Amino acid sequence: MLPGLVAAQPQAEQVQVERLVIDARVMDDDGEPLAGLAATDFEVQIGGVDVAVASAQWIGVGPAPEATLASTPIGGLFEPAHGGRLMVFVVQRSMNADRALGLLKVLQDSGRLLGGLTSADRVAVVSFDSHLSVWLDFSADFDLVERILADKVLFSDPDSVAPGPGPSLFPALDEEVSRRTYRVEEALELLGEALAPLPGAKSVVLVGYGFGEFTVTLGIPGSRVDQRYERALAVLADARAAVFSLDATAVDYHTYEHGLQVLAADTGGFYARTHLVSRQALDRVAGALRGHYVLFTSVPPLDPDIHEIEVRLVESDASVFARPVYDNRASEDR
Repeated sequence: MLPGLVAAQPQAEQVQVERLVIDARVMDDDGEPLAGLAATDFEVQIGGVDVAVASAQWIGVGPAPEATLASTPIGGLFEPAHGGRLMVFVVQRSMNADRALGLLKVLQDSGRLLGGLTSADRVAVVSFDSHLSVWLDFSADFDLVERILADKVLFSDPDSVAPGPGPSLFPALDEEVSRRTYRVEEALELLGEALAPLPGAKSVVLVGYGFGEFTVTLGIPGSRVDQRYERALAVLADARAAVFSLDATAVDYHTYEHGLQVLAADTGGFYARTHLVSRQALDRVAGALRGHYVLFTSVPPLDPDIHEIEVRLVESDASVFARPVYDNRASEDR
């Protein structure tokens, strides 16, 4: 080709399309996860605007996906290198009678939460009372996980824990740092910082009794979250950590349940009360742990703000749990 013709060729214009990753848990009325869905089964709105779902990748127990993204530059967004999922059990310890009774009941049945896991999955266990404690770094020894939850975490203190050979909570949760963590919100923020560098979505199962600032409105006691919660939420969102709150308090209603409820809703998980229906609550969370979808969507041109995310199925009334907002503000404005 002549030099003049080469010069006349138009330059290829590269257009960078912004994409958003949304982790979604889809469950039927029986609390069972729905595997086998495709991108065309989902409808997503961001800021009230319909957006295209480019792909829907199932990560978990069930039918193998038709194609894997592990070899692509975005493969790490979908699943860790070992091919499994990462889960953390957080036990909020208390010897208060109403709380301890409920905690003991849930923890004795904790094996129900582990039944749907695979050898590729990894589970860690931490607790919080006056400070944060690590009982087990990420491990595939689910028998050990169950023994810790059922027999040890409520009534004893952990031995020194060494970092695991694969994904790890350390050094972010080393003992010196953890012992300076005095509130649940601070513990959640620290946990989010430990999870953020690890690839893929994470599931956090919080077994506890709640948190927040005590309030009285029109003579009715309640609670509210504060700036410490907002900091924890931001870090958990960056870590792609969905929290499933198991309220272990052995009463019909209590002041601090609000913290558990908003934390679950704000991270794409859900809240379940264990009083009277403990096993049903555990089985519902176990269903959510068995798998999730990673949706890869386009993002509409939106002004910097906090925008609502809505994820639903096209032809099903199954429940979809996903993070509720997309924040495209500059970091200094958040």
